[in-house]
Amino acid sequence: MTAVTAKRFSIAEYHRLEELGFFDPDDRVELIRGEIIIMAAKGTFHSVCNSLLLKKLYPLLEERAIVRGQEPIILSADSEPEPDVVIARNRSDNYLSSHPEPADIWLVIEVSDSTLKYDRRTKLPLYAETGISNYWIFNLVDNQLEMHSEPYQKKNGSYSYQLQRVVLPNQTVVIPGFPDLSLDLSSVFPAQSGD
Repeated sequence: MTAVTAKRFSIAEYHRLEELGFFDPDDRVELIRGEIIIMAAKGTFHSVCNSLLLKKLYPLLEERAIVRGQEPIILSADSEPEPDVVIARNRSDNYLSSHPEPADIWLVIEVSDSTLKYDRRTKLPLYAETGISNYWIFNLVDNQLEMHSEPYQKKNGSYSYQLQRVVLPNQTVVIPGFPDLSLDLSSVFPAQSGD
C-alpha cells in the first residue's frame, strides 16, 4: 500500500515558484505551514474596513512604527502569510533586507468575514506558536473586534492566547506597544444599513 503525502514548500521554494510565474497574477496567495493558500476575494465590507483601519493607523502612529497593509511577514521557514495589517517596529532599512519577523511585530490584524473560521482555527494558533504577541480579528460577521494576547502552549501541544477580549464597534482600544495611543473603533467598522 502506498501512502500519499502532500508536497510542502519552504519560503525559498515558494518565492522561486513566484519568480517562474507559477501563480496567476490576479490571485492573492500566501504560504501557511508549507501549503500555498489562495486567499478569498475581498468583499465590500472587508475592503472598506481595511481601508478605514489603515487610514486611521498611518497618522496615529506617524514615525513611531511601520504600518504595513497586506504585505508578507516571515513566521518560520515554511510560513509567510500576508495579514491585512501589521504594525512593526521601525527598522533603519524599512524591511528592505527581509520582511518583518515575530520579534519585529507589535500587532497582526486580520479583517474577517468569509475567512473568519480560517483566521481563528488556522492563523490564530500559527501566530501564537511563532510568538506574535498581539493578534486582532476584525470580525465583520458579528461586528466586533476580537483581541488576543499572551501566546502560550496548551497541554496537548497546540498554541493559543491566554487573554481574549471582545470589543464592540462603539468602543475605543489601546494599540499594543503604544499605551498613549487609542483607536476609536466606530471610525473603522463600516456602517451597515439599519445601524
